[in-house]
Parts: sequence; structure tokens; C-alpha cells
Amino acid sequence: MNRTITAQELRVLIDKAEPITLIDVRRKADYDADPQMIPNAVWRDPERVNQWSRDLPQDEEVVIYCVHGRSVSNSVVDHLQLKNIKARYIEGGIAAWNQIGAPVASKNDRR
Repeated sequence: MNRTITAQELRVLIDKAEPITLIDVRRKADYDADPQMIPNAVWRDPERVNQWSRDLPQDEEVVIYCVHGRSVSNSVVDHLQLKNIKARYIEGGIAAWNQIGAPVASKNDRR
């Protein structure tokens, strides 16, 4: 499995209703500063990956994203793959998702 997925590839998976777990791992300050996220994603603190990774499915692909798909995403994917979780991250992060004009959800609508 590739370590990354493009925003376009993820959009195709979502449009086809493929079973994936989508996790926003932006640092808390970055997450709090942005009113939007990718639809159906859940935010998890990347600093606490040891705790929340225990609850991830072993039989389903996990796609994570941060702001730009660099150090935060890489470190979380490393951790998850060491636990044999099928994880990869969005190349370019949520910024790439926004660049292709993919839909976003308002965090305010989720409360």
C-alpha cells in the first residue's frame, strides 16, 4: 500500500462510498483556527496517537490529513503502520483538498 493518497484519489473513494476511516490530525492550534474540515472526518490530537490508535479498525483503510501533509501526517502514519493499521495520508493535506475544490464541512454544523 502506498504511504500517501492524492486529494483526487480520496475524493473518488468517498464518492464511491468506499469504507474508510478519515482522521484530521492537524495540531490543535491549526484545527481550532480553521472553521472547516473534510466531511465525515474526526479530529484526533496527533500528540495522543498512542491512545486513540487503539480504537482504529484493523480491516479498514485509515486516511489521515494535516495542514500540508508533511511532518505531522508522516509521524502519525509511521505510528499507525507500526501497529499494522492500513494508514496513509493525503499528499498536500487539507490544503490540497481545498485546491481541487472538494467539499468541506463546517465544524459548527457538527456540534
